[in-house]
Amino acid sequence: MKPTLPTALPPEQLINELQSYGVRLVDPKAGADSRRGGAGPSDHKAMTIDGMTVMVPVHTAPAFESPYLVEKPDAFGRSRVRRDDLVLGEVTFPLQPAFYGLKTADGIPYSKIAVLHGADVLATTVLQTCIRYQSRTKTCQFCAIGQSLAAGRTVERKTPAQLAEVAEAAVRLDGVKHMVMTTGTPPTRDRGAAILAESAAAVKAAVDLPIQAQCEPPDTDAWFARMKDAGVDALGMHLEAVTPEVRKAIMPGKAEVSVERYMEAFAAAVPVFGRGQVSTYILAGLGDTREAILAMSERLIALGVYPFVVPFVPISGTPLESHPTPAPGFMHEILKPLAAMLRAGGLKSTDIKAGCGKCGACSALSTYEREGAA
Repeated sequence: MKPTLPTALPPEQLINELQSYGVRLVDPKAGADSRRGGAGPSDHKAMTIDGMTVMVPVHTAPAFESPYLVEKPDAFGRSRVRRDDLVLGEVTFPLQPAFYGLKTADGIPYSKIAVLHGADVLATTVLQTCIRYQSRTKTCQFCAIGQSLAAGRTVERKTPAQLAEVAEAAVRLDGVKHMVMTTGTPPTRDRGAAILAESAAAVKAAVDLPIQAQCEPPDTDAWFARMKDAGVDALGMHLEAVTPEVRKAIMPGKAEVSVERYMEAFAAAVPVFGRGQVSTYILAGLGDTREAILAMSERLIALGVYPFVVPFVPISGTPLESHPTPAPGFMHEILKPLAAMLRAGGLKSTDIKAGCGKCGACSALSTYEREGAA
């Protein structure tokens, strides 16, 4: 048997590798429960690498064949990532949150109302249905919002009272630092802004917790002030893909809301929430080139919008379940110059009050920011 050869990769490179290829787990029960299907980073498990908690695929097809193996944690929760005989780094696993053991006043497990993302983020999909999801001609090809609902792992509509109850417990018992509220798009012109506003107001009445709300651009920009007044601290409006042809192919329904409408909405939202408090999620690996993603990021940063670029990870049961993940080198070629652009534009993930960019777990971007600043 070959001797183990200790080595290490730089944190940003290790994160890129693991998020592209996923990992195999010697102990699948290590740390907090992972999720299959649903909205947000599904089929992942949270792991902490060099002080940064990241979401790493464990239930995807690439993960099942990954060259990376995470050993069984020791008594202190520490484990190592290996590739063959090489030890590439040390990881720890965030523990199962205490609030998962509770139920709402009407008997629903808290974990069906909101879940822990990363190490200290409470996340919920307020409305677990979407007008686009049931239509083959309109659905986003990467979306699994209906899977967790069909499996009984969540409820269709989380009420403001339920969200407030769970948020208070998550802060008190587990030290949650901020909250992400996303939603499927309802059949209303506000595109979810109304239910997010009422939900944020209820949570803020119960606990002082920074909140990011995420929805498509609503029909009128007046909703931005209404959401802010309701207690929303940061706003996410997610492009996913940046070029019209890729958007039309990957998410034909959502592409009906044009890139230019997004840009108009960003320009209107930044004065309300502040520079860096409006963000967008961009999935690298769906077909957009490096140059297209960086060009769009430059436009966004000029507006004061934080472009959170993450590697696309296919979710089982979706039309893109066999779509390849982007190569680590492709992500490096985007994230390194993007981090420099963010520094030049005065935008920092650490300054975001709440949300995906602040959490940073689905991308190595914040690690590049940190390395570049150092």
